[in-house]
Amino acid sequence: MSDIIKLLPDSVANQIAAGEVIQRPASVVKELTENAVDAGATEISVVIRDAGRTLVQVIDNGCGMSETDARLAFERHATSKISSADDLYIITTKGFRGEALASIVAVSMTELRTRREEEEAGTLIEINNSRVTRQEPCSCAAGSVFSVRNLFYNVPARRKFLKSDTTEFRHIITEFQRVALAHPEIRFNLTHNDQEVYRLPAGNHRQRIAGLFGKHYNQNLVSVETDTSIVTVKGYAGKPENARRSAGEQFFFVNNRFIRHPYLHRAVLEAYHGLLPPETLPAYFIYLTADPATIDVNIHPTKTEVKFEDERSVWQIMLASVREALGRFNVVPSLDFGPESAVEIPVIIGNTAPPPVPQIEFEHTFNPFEGTEYQRPETKWQWDAERNPPRDWESLFTITTRSGDKDESGSGDRISGGQSADAGEVTGQRRFFQVKNRYIMCHVISGIMMIDQKRAHERVLYEKYLASLDDGPKPAQISLFPVEVELNPADMVIIEEIAGQLRMLGFEITTGREGIVTITGHPAASRNASPLSMLETIIAEYKHSMEDPAIGERERIALSMARASAIQYGTPLTDTEMEELFDMLFACSLPNYSPSGKIVMSIITLEELDRRFS
Repeated sequence: MSDIIKLLPDSVANQIAAGEVIQRPASVVKELTENAVDAGATEISVVIRDAGRTLVQVIDNGCGMSETDARLAFERHATSKISSADDLYIITTKGFRGEALASIVAVSMTELRTRREEEEAGTLIEINNSRVTRQEPCSCAAGSVFSVRNLFYNVPARRKFLKSDTTEFRHIITEFQRVALAHPEIRFNLTHNDQEVYRLPAGNHRQRIAGLFGKHYNQNLVSVETDTSIVTVKGYAGKPENARRSAGEQFFFVNNRFIRHPYLHRAVLEAYHGLLPPETLPAYFIYLTADPATIDVNIHPTKTEVKFEDERSVWQIMLASVREALGRFNVVPSLDFGPESAVEIPVIIGNTAPPPVPQIEFEHTFNPFEGTEYQRPETKWQWDAERNPPRDWESLFTITTRSGDKDESGSGDRISGGQSADAGEVTGQRRFFQVKNRYIMCHVISGIMMIDQKRAHERVLYEKYLASLDDGPKPAQISLFPVEVELNPADMVIIEEIAGQLRMLGFEITTGREGIVTITGHPAASRNASPLSMLETIIAEYKHSMEDPAIGERERIALSMARASAIQYGTPLTDTEMEELFDMLFACSLPNYSPSGKIVMSIITLEELDRRFS
């Protein structure tokens, strides 16, 4: 029998490695911009066409490469960052595996133009599918220009599964933001289809945050700064009132390397405990500096996961740092322990004898139950009555009824006959009331029905908006004073993608230059009085729903609009409003569940009530 084990060709091995490193055009942007940072560049420009499908070009003014280095850089595991295994424990650069360039050229047509400052001529190299097709001297500026064209042209299955241009470009913006936030001292530019998206001058971290996410962030951040022997924590945390429903502005950096760390994320959320609105996340930009020997970055090919030597201590430091920052800026109440209230503890010097223990005198024969006329009540009923004497016993046992509520037996507490809910239960003259301005309670034949008012309204609006997308545009409520808002480029991409659908649902929006959006009208049926709040919620919910591939485009728009327009918790409703919401809910095709699949109603049966009093 012949041997069956064989070595894979380099081109196949590189394509397999590319499956881990290069997942989409954004991965190319990440790897090439990080290489430019490691090359010592002070200015980096990223040029994108067709969301990276046609072209990803990264231009830097770094150190450049010689002819030999330029050719060797595309070989697998070729790197200038490490030379021995011991170097893995003192890594300060972003890339070190030597897999990025080999993975990129395995699935694209790549061109490199590079020149070192001291050399007169540069080097041009073209590589297609891991094969060098051209290499010659060329004229170019000092630094490097990487041009990656037709990504996944030789892997049709991978190219077919790329998302829409809007989605892919949003991922590119995310990777660009991560590198730009880590290095505010470098000038960054981003251009997409000949339109400038970002032009970021060199500055400090706060200026870079404002340049990426909008000038309004200057007023919404509090400074975080803590220096310990384990780790140094610096950065900014967002004020609780500006928290958003979706993730997006949460960034951790360790030694200027972006990381994902759910454990530290929980520490930040713990610092905000009791301050955030429900289902919201605060923005934060946290920069940690630690000894590279105490961090393991060699965990994942994308290098976004790290391990700390003492994660528990880092967690405690993170919690204390953010909590102290929020208290220092009066975001949370804090106690002032002045020196005048401090307790002085005497210090014992040398062989000084400690002071004698104070003696306490007490009466051994004292009996607290002697000499009192108080008698314990004989029954629990008497005991409760004596502790909390009622002011009006008769009112506690009186049940008031409205005219027309009594049935033929005169009991006044049963509703019978008529229309049913879910199984023909709610009948006759219905009575509704709210609990905590959150739940709607209704008497049904089998017990008590509880309805979550927000989820119920979401279900009603969701089905209404779905129908509206098919029936044509709906009337808009024109605002007397148009509202202007500045959005960051990532949010502008979403608005431009869904602008047509928003107009069908009743929004009147115009977009201007530099991320300015003007809202002149919003859906008339919305219960949200703030068009700006609605738009921000729509963007947040749309980004959140994009993570679920099972949700289609129409459903995503309708779901985002429903969540933005629904009645919020804490909103008081009149009897008429509760009844109308009840009728609209049970006219829906699926009243039992919200659009996101959560339970809308629950019935407490008479059997359950009887068991509680048994």
